[in-house]
Amino acid sequence: MSGNSNLNDSARNRQDEFYTQLSLIESELKHYKTYFKGKTVFCNCDDPYESNFFKYFAMNFNSLGLKKLITTCYATSPIVYTQLSLFGEGEVVAAEPGKHKPYQVEIAEVNDVTGDGRINLADVEYLLKNDKNTKQLLSGDGDFRSPECVELLEEADIVVTNPPFSLFREYMAQLMDFNKNFLIIGNLNAVKYKEILPLIMENKIWLGYNAGHFWFTVPDSYEEKKTDFRIDDHGQKWRRMGNICWYTNLDIEKRHENMTLFKSYDESIYKRYDNYDAIEVSRTADIPCDYYGVMGVPITFMQYYNPDQFEIIGVLNSGSGNEYDYAKAILNGKQLYARFLIRRKRHEN
Repeated sequence: MSGNSNLNDSARNRQDEFYTQLSLIESELKHYKTYFKGKTVFCNCDDPYESNFFKYFAMNFNSLGLKKLITTCYATSPIVYTQLSLFGEGEVVAAEPGKHKPYQVEIAEVNDVTGDGRINLADVEYLLKNDKNTKQLLSGDGDFRSPECVELLEEADIVVTNPPFSLFREYMAQLMDFNKNFLIIGNLNAVKYKEILPLIMENKIWLGYNAGHFWFTVPDSYEEKKTDFRIDDHGQKWRRMGNICWYTNLDIEKRHENMTLFKSYDESIYKRYDNYDAIEVSRTADIPCDYYGVMGVPITFMQYYNPDQFEIIGVLNSGSGNEYDYAKAILNGKQLYARFLIRRKRHEN
């Protein structure tokens, strides 16, 4: 998870450890730069020697006007004894087995020590190697739920990372409990979770700008797959994950942009579900411009959701598990994939 492990044995067994490309981070965070000035950023699932989140914030520390950058890593990462170097292509720094300890890195200042007129990784490398105050061992295991990591969370203004997918519910709950601003990577399917859906309906969280199928590096222990898998020229394994998106509670222009609707309602085209009083809209692009009843739309609709334009009623998923999951989506006797239930607002802003 961008420089951390899955944080418990059951999660590790699920092989959900995916390391984020710098390009994916840059393409999303360019929309939030005004939020970071004078703030303390916490990346609590990130080993700085492996994490592109750390790399991004360290390189852009001054241009973003950060107050402080804090990262913490977990003790039992499966790549901990072949620690990837942040400061070289393909370079591996061997760690002595049994000697690795979880640690935190705190950066409050990044200077141009190389004298080349700009801040780059060489300056950050010098800082980590020569400033003993930037790095210290943790007494616990570095789990984001551990007391010392929670203490760091309380200090932080914004949390930015790629948390373990298998612990996404618990991770989000902690952010809510501590009332933290955040920008994190997750799976789009999480919008259906009984713990996540109410937060979306209450406009406490929403999706960011980028979503889709993205490539992540994975530990060497991951077995090869016939699809969505490759090994690059350096021997690094890659897996492609579908339905990946960003979750945040930082307000963005995108969530206030109305969808342009082209289709007109025709009852001969828009059929009603067998077991719920709503029309089926199989594609977000087919939402009718003149219909104000309840509609079932694919979960990809959430990428375009504007709370000023639409109201979320609930979901058609399994018909159980939470108070907003009303039924399965069944049309003409066939069960469809999960649908979000929405309704147009008559007075859109």
